[in-house]
Amino acid sequence: MAENLNDRSFVERLDPKGMLRLTEEFPNQCRRALEIAKAAPLPSDIGKPKLVVLTGLGGSAAGGDFTRALFEAQADVPFVVNRDYSLANYVGPDTLVFATSYSGNTEETLAAYDDARARGAKLVVVTNGGKLAAKAQADGVPAILIPAGQPPRTALGYLLIPVVYACEKFGLLPPQDYEAAFSLLDRCRSDWTVEAADNPAKALAQALFGKLGLLYGLGSWQAVVANRWKGQINENSKNMAFVNAFPELNHNEILGWVGAGKQGVANWVVVLLQDGSESAKMKARARVTAELTKDLAEWHSVEARGVNLLQKMLSLTYFGDFVSLYLAALNGVDPENIDWINVLKSELAKVD
Repeated sequence: MAENLNDRSFVERLDPKGMLRLTEEFPNQCRRALEIAKAAPLPSDIGKPKLVVLTGLGGSAAGGDFTRALFEAQADVPFVVNRDYSLANYVGPDTLVFATSYSGNTEETLAAYDDARARGAKLVVVTNGGKLAAKAQADGVPAILIPAGQPPRTALGYLLIPVVYACEKFGLLPPQDYEAAFSLLDRCRSDWTVEAADNPAKALAQALFGKLGLLYGLGSWQAVVANRWKGQINENSKNMAFVNAFPELNHNEILGWVGAGKQGVANWVVVLLQDGSESAKMKARARVTAELTKDLAEWHSVEARGVNLLQKMLSLTYFGDFVSLYLAALNGVDPENIDWINVLKSELAKVD
């Protein structure tokens, strides 16, 4: 199978929509997203909100998770990601709400937009059009309009970078070194598209093939990336995967391993996502957990690249994107196909 992954035609044989190509274009997508954000009609001063919320679902919400991690490390106001039809009771006039929907037609996000308007919250929209763009235009809400034409899960740059830039422009985040992050992604792309013998993304896909993956983040932002990996493996690879984070998993899930060998799973694989500069306590947690479970699970670790948080999150995320596509090729599935989601949407459309 490793030899097959060296053959691009093998990887792309069930990829008619070009998911691999779209993934390879991610660094330039991020650059284009920054250009779009800088040209968008954003207000110069929105005041200082007491809370920032991003409301969205699926790939459209992923950028919110990463922005939240930046806020937790660098900002002095809280940032919350909402994945529902309505907003929390504490959202009000002192809240800035980003309503993010790639298509502009996500029913939960449209409802949450209306809820934010009713509560008097300040709003910014990120979308490529649809009903959300129409609402923003009618209501005089600033909108960052991004290109259409690709699955939302391949559009993380368009859904993340404008939100980060807007928060920077509004004085909520410090300046980010965008080009350093994007240049790092260029180098990552080169490393993760080479032949399998030199390619850790292909090697990890091979290790996950036919097995059940558990994605462990060695800290809070690492857990955000782990959750993104889970979504990509679910959608692209058509595999189940599960997520947890240190230190929380040491207070509960670690005991689940005691009986894991009796649960009918032939092969467990743990992927540890880490910064590399975690505290000695955190490193010890991972080491001891791996030692306790060594007879039950195969362990792999992936370390972020870069010197700052934006670089580290983007590089570690990008690695997972490639892993999911190589695993899709091994599984013999179309990474773009979302037939089951479309069935669900069709049925929901029948419900008032």
